[in-house]
Amino acid sequence: MNRRVVITGMGVRAPGALDTKRFWELLSAGRTATRRISFFDPAPYRSQVAGEVDFDAAGEGLTPRELRRMDRATQFAVVCARDAVADSGIDLGALPPHRTGVSLGSAVAAATSLEREYLVLSDSGRTWNMSTDHLSPHMFDYMVPSSMPAEIAWAVNAEGPVAMVSDGCTSGLDAVGHAAALIREGSADVMIAGATDTPITPIVVACFDAIKATTTYNDDPAHASRPFDGTRNGFVLAEGAAVFVLEELTAAVRRGARVYAEVGGFATRCNAYHMTGLKADGREMAEAIRAALDQARLNPSDVDYINAHGSGTKQNDRHETAAFKRSLGEHAYKTPVSSIKSMVGHSLGAIGSVEIAASLLAMQHHTVPPTANLQVADPVCDLDYVPNTAREHRTDTVLTVGSGFGGFQSAMVLTQPGRSGA
Repeated sequence: MNRRVVITGMGVRAPGALDTKRFWELLSAGRTATRRISFFDPAPYRSQVAGEVDFDAAGEGLTPRELRRMDRATQFAVVCARDAVADSGIDLGALPPHRTGVSLGSAVAAATSLEREYLVLSDSGRTWNMSTDHLSPHMFDYMVPSSMPAEIAWAVNAEGPVAMVSDGCTSGLDAVGHAAALIREGSADVMIAGATDTPITPIVVACFDAIKATTTYNDDPAHASRPFDGTRNGFVLAEGAAVFVLEELTAAVRRGARVYAEVGGFATRCNAYHMTGLKADGREMAEAIRAALDQARLNPSDVDYINAHGSGTKQNDRHETAAFKRSLGEHAYKTPVSSIKSMVGHSLGAIGSVEIAASLLAMQHHTVPPTANLQVADPVCDLDYVPNTAREHRTDTVLTVGSGFGGFQSAMVLTQPGRSGA
């Protein structure tokens, strides 16, 4: 069985955008949403800027019990899942619940709640002997990442395959790729899939400080994220989430659904090389791109736009530039490439799904979002990175890629239905 899979609904929460409409408005305007950290005093830290979401959980309709039980990342995911189901117009209640599943990605899971509870139990680190008298009754939910997709399953009454995917910064792509594979093989008919992360906490900020992966442009937060720019010096940490409804194509057409795109192909590879290091030739990412295109039965020349990982580190930007050239050949020089991390920062495991949402909207509007803050050319990064201003461009096939610590390299091909050769 090899059924075709389409995306029919989405929900997004990102810096500067509390819904899909405002998300696209921000991206298409080339507007940045990065700012000085406001969740805690960032003064002691090397990197003091982030992409924060102005999220009002109670205003989003979450109950007091849900607010107490769910970590902030889980709250994002549940709200986005509800939006995605509403956007798709699907009536999940009319479908067999065991044919609906959930696939959720996250890199650091309930980091927000775990740090908060540690501070309570240890009296802000003053004591090593921590009494369970102050232990939250929901600590299990924070400790076990699988509680996050379980919350979505309860919200949408999904009794089919439910999975947590945690592959670092490729989690958002990998979770959607996993969901598509389950539908293709016949294990599910509908999947609620996406990713969430809320890593703007002192411990996570300190971890990235330690390896000097994040930017030190603290005096200019709006321009701190500079993918492919010669003056970049690290990524901007962010939070966010995006969740989608994936369906089998025939069923979606039968019910008259609006189809954003077909998931034409997906592949992932690992460089088996270094926890944070990347090989300069981009071979593993190139292999994932080729495999995803092969699955979609498309040629490199069919790619209309590349939504890059574009983290804003010299190592990553040069690595994936090499991967695009290696996999697409001369067509790489003719294809617009951009990084939305320049505007919304890097939300770790969530960003792959947030970038899928950006890709779907680029296809819908036939407009390529820009790479903001790109002013100084890096001679090694010599492709068309769509600097600063969005561009009208026929966008029927999008390649979106991700790169993560551990050597993970993932690629997904999204097409207008009928464009894929499958």
